[in-house]
Amino acid sequence: MNPLACSEPMEPALLVLENGQVFEGFSAGAPGTGFGEVVFNTSMIGYQEIITDPSYAGQLVCFTYPQIGNYGINALDGQAAHPALAGIIVNDLVRQPSHWLSAMTLPDYLMQEGIVAIEGIDTRALTLALRETGAQRGAVSTQILDAAELLDLVRQSAPIGEKNLVGEVSCSAPYEVEASPLPWPKTAPHDLKRVVAYDCGEKRTILTRLIGAGCALTVVPWDTPASQALALEPDGVFFSNGPGDPQSVPQVVEAAAELMGRVPAFGICLGNQVMSLAAGASIEKLLYGHHGGNEPVMNLLTGRCEVTSQNHNYGPVFSSFGPLIPELSGGIQEHQEDLRFWARCHVAPVALNPRFGRVRLTHVNLNDGTCEGIQFLDIPAFSMQYHPEAAPGPHDAAYAFKAFRALMDHDPRYLDAHQEKAGMLYA
Repeated sequence: MNPLACSEPMEPALLVLENGQVFEGFSAGAPGTGFGEVVFNTSMIGYQEIITDPSYAGQLVCFTYPQIGNYGINALDGQAAHPALAGIIVNDLVRQPSHWLSAMTLPDYLMQEGIVAIEGIDTRALTLALRETGAQRGAVSTQILDAAELLDLVRQSAPIGEKNLVGEVSCSAPYEVEASPLPWPKTAPHDLKRVVAYDCGEKRTILTRLIGAGCALTVVPWDTPASQALALEPDGVFFSNGPGDPQSVPQVVEAAAELMGRVPAFGICLGNQVMSLAAGASIEKLLYGHHGGNEPVMNLLTGRCEVTSQNHNYGPVFSSFGPLIPELSGGIQEHQEDLRFWARCHVAPVALNPRFGRVRLTHVNLNDGTCEGIQFLDIPAFSMQYHPEAAPGPHDAAYAFKAFRALMDHDPRYLDAHQEKAGMLYA
């Protein structure tokens, strides 16, 4: 339903960016004002998973697909009990969804959860602006309709990198995860691997995938010391996705630094950044990040391009892990700023890290040449910047969960980079 053609009266709403750009629209959710970093997501489906993804805490999400809410809200697809994002921005929010699982409309859900939303704006123009300037602070308001006043408040708001958003979305106490309701192959109780999962804002589907790989999970808060995790005698440790700048949560980095090398470790998204920081590597903030379900990533171990689901504004800098080992990097001695160089060479380069030994670059983003995955060759650990659980998105990288299980099983094929199913590929 186009808000401009709607017969019902529409409440005005305002979107203001910190650079002074103003977009006028209509309220499509709860009344109020939401401040956050404005980013855009290019997914055509999966809006419920996106809205409930804890990694979006502190952000205002612009959906590039023009019509959102077509199939309503159901009881199955939520990634957290409640959304943590600051608000959403759409062109057209559907008020009459059609799907047999739909339990309520998206506008009703936003109202119920207290999430501010604006519709009726040119989301293509906003997306193009963000591509030029990068992610910006902004605000969506149904209460403050004076653009100058709202702009002043936006510029006074704290940047996302100065907030500990992980602490806002993590669990408050450890808990055990119940068995998956999905028809995964059953794993005998004696064959389950005990995994401690650090909750930095994890999505439910990730836990489901770990269960499906034969893991018995104990989820712990983000600031759990390594000693407490080790006291649980885990077969492996997992570092989850989460919001914001990983450098704002040094407690997780310290725990990772102590655990890596002592137990097999696996990280996704923020978890990848945390493990990189634990190795002494640097983290960079991308201009506008990767948010969508169709990001092309080259698996350097197999030469295959994976279509991936992503949601992050930060990522590790591969050159900061240490100098290249030429004999393991195709004879090349110097790091390359654009990592697509390695995709063209069909080489997975290896750096010598002073803390953990050899670190191999395994995945590269083919849009911008940034690091999407690493593998530690001298300790049992690997991590991925994108989302192999695909909620929403493609399943090209679902092998990552099997790879983690193989790592805990000490399966020698995990490190065999010379066969068809090489390295982390366990399809």
